[in-house]
Amino acid sequence: MTETAIGPRKLQIKWAKFRELNVLVAFLLLCLFFYWRRPDTFTKPANLAVIMRFIATFGMLAMGEVLVIITRGIDLSVGSMTAFTGVTTAWLMLKGVGNLLPPVGMVPGILIALLFGILVGIWHGLFVTKLGIPPFIITLGTWLIARGVAAYITRGYPQVFESGDPFLILGQGTVGGIPISFLILLGVAVVISVVLNYTPLGYRIYAVGGNIEASRLSGVNVDRVQIFCYATSGFLAALTGVILASRLGQGTPVVGNAYELWGIAAAVIGGTSLMGGEGTVLGAILGSAIVGVMQNGMVLTNVSSYLQDVILGVVLVVAVVYDMLRRRGVWKLRLWKK
Repeated sequence: MTETAIGPRKLQIKWAKFRELNVLVAFLLLCLFFYWRRPDTFTKPANLAVIMRFIATFGMLAMGEVLVIITRGIDLSVGSMTAFTGVTTAWLMLKGVGNLLPPVGMVPGILIALLFGILVGIWHGLFVTKLGIPPFIITLGTWLIARGVAAYITRGYPQVFESGDPFLILGQGTVGGIPISFLILLGVAVVISVVLNYTPLGYRIYAVGGNIEASRLSGVNVDRVQIFCYATSGFLAALTGVILASRLGQGTPVVGNAYELWGIAAAVIGGTSLMGGEGTVLGAILGSAIVGVMQNGMVLTNVSSYLQDVILGVVLVVAVVYDMLRRRGVWKLRLWKK
């Protein structure tokens, strides 16, 4: 076989693997479509800030899902955890815990909520690794528990912060027109990207997702890797809950409905394979950008809230089917090369 014949095939294989380019093109086309529909509103600075806040919310959840899905897991609790940690943060800062703990300051309240998110993630990891419970079941259980406890604590009433509270800057403030929450997302994305691409832990995460038994036989502590991924997902869900409470100016148990689906959809749209072993932070951010623009654009174009869920389902199915076809296509190209 000549070198000129091999060259195009190598290029074709690399092109099939470069999913982020396809996602980027889809994102740009989506932006052009909504700009065409609402040119008077879509590119206004206020609307762009709204989109960036959407991306920050779904992006952090999507990055947590990426880590878990790479290891062939799933986390269905993130939507309810955003509600619970938002309520927890507001409750600690405004009321404390009865006679046990007086109202705490902003920093302790945030740290306690983030710590609780990590502990819940470790809880999920232990059930999956030590007891062999399917991740779907344990995270679904936490989804129900967290939502119920958040509603019970507040009796369904939101815990509202006073106007001008410094805590509100986290979710409502901007730096040069860019929301602080979006800047936090970028910082988190850089950290997770470095971990995945430049550390032994990142290599082990991909190895576990690629072949868990081979990873175990090669000396990888599979349990620790999976627990780390679930703990990070819990941390990011808690961080999202804190930011949402700040953005809304209240901790409410009704926030975060279907956010777990939006987070999973963003991860899958960004190229994370539900079969495990594949996924990137860049893909998660781009997938979140598509989800954020979709949600904002559907509101601008007065799409029914009921149809929004239908459209989300269709997009998620298309993304999963595309992923399956892409994987089969890459496999055929590799086989052909041999």
